[in-house]
Amino acid sequence: MAELTDSAIDAALERGRQAQDREPRARAARYDPATRTIAVELTSGAAFTFPTALVESLANADPAQIGEITVLGSGYGLHWEALDLDLTVPGLLADIFATRSHLAQTAGRSTSPAKAAAARANGARGGRPRKTA
Repeated sequence: MAELTDSAIDAALERGRQAQDREPRARAARYDPATRTIAVELTSGAAFTFPTALVESLANADPAQIGEITVLGSGYGLHWEALDLDLTVPGLLADIFATRSHLAQTAGRSTSPAKAAAARANGARGGRPRKTA
């Protein structure tokens, strides 16, 4: 039983190492009060910046509080003690750089009176006209 436990621990440690190599992790984060943006440097060498206005809890927060960013654990998250706020790095990246499937789900959702009228007219005629060529 001890050998099974040791091998399970070894396997878990290896999965953790692999996740750390694959997943976006923060190395450092800083706030720029002049532009009201937060820059996050990743362990991969990449970096991204986002405006504080995109995060409701940061939008109207005091700049001194925003500037006190702590990188959590192995870089998985960002923490603001004074604001009682935690954000995950993968979550921020997903919100900033939406996936193709997310864009496909949200694209074309806007409606207009012209679109609604055309849809009603097409429905009355049996649906969208078939392509001829």
